[in-house]
Amino acid sequence: MTRQIVLDTETTGIDPKKGHRLIEIGCIEIEDLLPTGRTFHHYFNPERLIEPDAIRVHGITDEMVADKPKFAALAQELVDFIGDAKIIAHNASFDRGFVNMELDRLRLPQTDPDQWIDTLEMARYKFPGMANSLDALCKRYNISLVERDKHGALLDARLLAGVYLELSGGKERGLDLTMHGAVSATGELIRVMDHGKRPRPLPSHIHPEEAEAHMAFCLKYLKDKNMWGYTPQ
Repeated sequence: MTRQIVLDTETTGIDPKKGHRLIEIGCIEIEDLLPTGRTFHHYFNPERLIEPDAIRVHGITDEMVADKPKFAALAQELVDFIGDAKIIAHNASFDRGFVNMELDRLRLPQTDPDQWIDTLEMARYKFPGMANSLDALCKRYNISLVERDKHGALLDARLLAGVYLELSGGKERGLDLTMHGAVSATGELIRVMDHGKRPRPLPSHIHPEEAEAHMAFCLKYLKDKNMWGYTPQ
């Protein structure tokens, strides 16, 4: 069983290197691409002011987080919730930068870049040259945005879980198809679908007269009578 965490963050600004902080984080646990019902969702007091441009995006004001806990109070709970699961995020470098900055401030181990799966990169590979924002992908996959007036970490994580399901094969995964990876001569990963063997052969619908005509053709025109695995009786 594959356990993964879909994660989204909201922040005071766009650059953790300039002192910006997390103010909201939303995580959804999925197993084999299905939500388990377990979530981690909290607002934080960032101990600094939120930039006006950021407020216009997510609608979270300084007053709304003034009485919220600091990240340090819940950091270990977040680390334990994620564990060693892969972390799925849209534009993962942004979320990873903020999460790792907060963990580093507390001298906690940072997440490894290899632990993250970037759905933006997945979408760019699948839809090159197209709009691949979370909103655009939701519309492309007919995922409802009716509740999304502004950005919100938990809501966006729920939307992203649906998008990730579609980017990973969508409902086709329920058909018990297996995906295998192969590498081209240039080192590029190629995804090849293996349909496997049919458990029961389909019944023949050929008419007896058609079967007889086909047999006559094989006997008359094929020099090697066994090239199609056919042996004349």
